[in-house]
Amino acid sequence: MTLPMYLGSVSVVGAAAGVGSALAAGALAWGAVAPGSQLFGPTIRRTGNPRTIALTFDDGPNPHATPRLLRLLEAHGVRATFFLIGGFVRACPGLVAEIAARGHVIGNHTDTHPSLLMLSPRRIADELSRCQDAIESACRLRPVWMRPPFGFRGPQLSAVVRGAGFRGVVMWSRWAWDWKPQPLTRTIARLRPVCGGDIVVLHDGDYRHLGADRHPTVAALEHCLPLWRDAGFQFVTLDHLAPAKSLSPTPAPADVHASQRSPSDPAQGQPAGEKTRD
Repeated sequence: MTLPMYLGSVSVVGAAAGVGSALAAGALAWGAVAPGSQLFGPTIRRTGNPRTIALTFDDGPNPHATPRLLRLLEAHGVRATFFLIGGFVRACPGLVAEIAARGHVIGNHTDTHPSLLMLSPRRIADELSRCQDAIESACRLRPVWMRPPFGFRGPQLSAVVRGAGFRGVVMWSRWAWDWKPQPLTRTIARLRPVCGGDIVVLHDGDYRHLGADRHPTVAALEHCLPLWRDAGFQFVTLDHLAPAKSLSPTPAPADVHASQRSPSDPAQGQPAGEKTRD
């Protein structure tokens, strides 16, 4: 083999190794942030029942938006799950007690809302523990569900969550991107594809500061809740999901895309809110 041929072979091998490394890095990144990824441990992202929808709210409690949201949910007979930030819980303990008293489920969204991706197991455990203590102090309940801030998970998270006694890490199958300012019509449009079996993530607060304006989120729900109810869906909390064996990351046959279903049957995964107007 001549030297040029040898150098060419080295170049090919090096390029292949570089491509392999890039693909591996991409797979790890996807596993850390994709809501449906099970790479770093099991997560829950669907209800397991095509007749139900689970509404979940992150980054509260919010003294401005949460009371209005609670009144709206009460008016429609809806129970939801609230993933709370420990620091905000300590600022609004009475509001946390009201959330629980109205029959909603409370989950742990860490104490300060950091990205858990690069935190040590000890730091993650501390974030969860401090939030647990704050919630228990406010309403005498200790959550059994947690949701990682931003949805970011690393390989260390699953063991910490199990060790802390949580029942599961909760992700989502649908979200409205309402964590950032956007027109009401945009929020409604992003809720239009909600189907039976979805776990929907919304935001009644903003992790960056207490008391954020969440009017578009509440107003969008005012629009969508009657449509979802008219479509025949039932609303459940995480405590009332189908048995764990049905909460697989792969959609069950009843959860395939609505285009393969009769448009008049909500039990077959019909998108809710087809009547929605922008």
